[in-house]
Amino acid sequence: MSAEASVVSGIAGRYATALFELARDNGALDQVASDLSDLGNMIEQSDDLNRLLRSPIIAAEDQAKGIAAVLDKAGAQTMVANFVAVVAKNRRLFALRDMVRAFRSLLSVHRGEVVAEITSAHSLNDEQLNKIKAELSASMKTDVQVETAVDESILGGMIVKVGSRMVDSSLRTKIQNLRFAMRGVE
Repeated sequence: MSAEASVVSGIAGRYATALFELARDNGALDQVASDLSDLGNMIEQSDDLNRLLRSPIIAAEDQAKGIAAVLDKAGAQTMVANFVAVVAKNRRLFALRDMVRAFRSLLSVHRGEVVAEITSAHSLNDEQLNKIKAELSASMKTDVQVETAVDESILGGMIVKVGSRMVDSSLRTKIQNLRFAMRGVE
C-alpha cells in the first residue's frame, strides 16, 4: 500500500485508493481528478442524482445505467466510467461522494498540497476564496487547496478545517458560547 493510502480509510478510502493507484500507474491522474471533480460537483448540486445514488429501492442495474448516462453526457473518460460501474455493481454508490473526497485527499498528499475545508453560511465568491486561500497558504507556508461547503445553520462566519485542526468562527458557535457564559451569571 502506498504512503498516500494512509490518509484515507473505510469503504470510500479503499475504492479511492484503488482508483488513485490505477490512474497514477497509467499517467492519468489529472484527467481522472478533473472527471471526479465534475462528478463531485454534480452530486453536490443535484438532488435527483443524490436520490439515484442513495436509494436502496432502485435496482443496481438501473442505478448503473443512470450514473453511466450521466458520466457519458459529462464526457468522463473510460477509467472513471469503469470505476463507477464497479462501484454500482457492488452496491456502493451511496459512498461515491466520499470516494471523490478521498481521491482528492490522496491527490493532494501526492502533490504535497494541503486541503482546507471551509464551511460558510452562504456561498463564497471567487475573490473571498482567493483571499482565504492566500492567507492559509501564507500561514502554512505551503500550497493550500480549498474545498467549500454551505451550511446555513452556522448563521454567519465560517468554519475552517485543515487536517486535524479546526477554527470555528461561526456565529452559531459564538452565540452558544455567549449562552454558556450567561448561564454562570444567573
